[in-house]
Amino acid sequence: MKTLLGIFIALLAAKNVNAQELFIYTEPASNMPAKSVGIRLSNWLMEEKVNRDVNYHFLPEIMWGVNKNLMLHVEGFLSNRSKKISPEGVAGYAKYRFFSNDKVYQHFRMAAFARFSINNSVIHEEEIETNGHNSGYETGIIATQLLHKQAISATVSYEKAYGNAGGNEFPRYQDSRAINYTLSTGRLVLPKNYTSYKQTNLNIMAELLGQSLPEKGKSFMDVTASLQLIFNSQTRVDIGYKKELYSNMLRTAPDGFLLRVEHLLFNAIK
Repeated sequence: MKTLLGIFIALLAAKNVNAQELFIYTEPASNMPAKSVGIRLSNWLMEEKVNRDVNYHFLPEIMWGVNKNLMLHVEGFLSNRSKKISPEGVAGYAKYRFFSNDKVYQHFRMAAFARFSINNSVIHEEEIETNGHNSGYETGIIATQLLHKQAISATVSYEKAYGNAGGNEFPRYQDSRAINYTLSTGRLVLPKNYTSYKQTNLNIMAELLGQSLPEKGKSFMDVTASLQLIFNSQTRVDIGYKKELYSNMLRTAPDGFLLRVEHLLFNAIK
């Protein structure tokens, strides 16, 4: 845990390093290229706190860059919590970049986003997560700064959960509303010098992910460390590990790995 936090602090303090505005556990304020289509396959392997079983969640996703300011996603949820891989729900996600201040070697951008989810799984923890666990919605603001090739991004959002489908009602004793906050930073390690868009990129990054339940006064904070490879400027492989730093709420499997593969098709929609 101390090692992951140390990585985050070191990356945040870096000044003269190359960076890319791409993150693994959060979205930046920038969007995918206009008129492009992407496929994203996210695999979560999370360890249960009690019995040490491995929870597997598979999230296939289709992404569309409508224009330079608007991006739309449709996502599915599958997991092994019923002892076999079963579908659990779908979600829609939209992000709109409403501010851009672009200069030479730096920019500052802001975007608003919203997610709407339907889920049929059993509600088994106090953490609210509409990206795979809860039916409900999330809406928030993202601010991303690229300065001297250092990328830093922050997000604040409001999340509301409802009862899940299939008779899985939301527990009356739990808080159904949450405030989320994140801080992300990263840098480009390779290549040292660009000569072609076909060069393989290696990025390292760290992120802090937090949530507060205002009605019950509960919260948690996680830290992540990740590697990201980008091939031919259009195929991306993410490998990340998430560790709980602090929590006073019920969370069944907060720690574990994320493996994601993403591929973009440029100018796919004329």
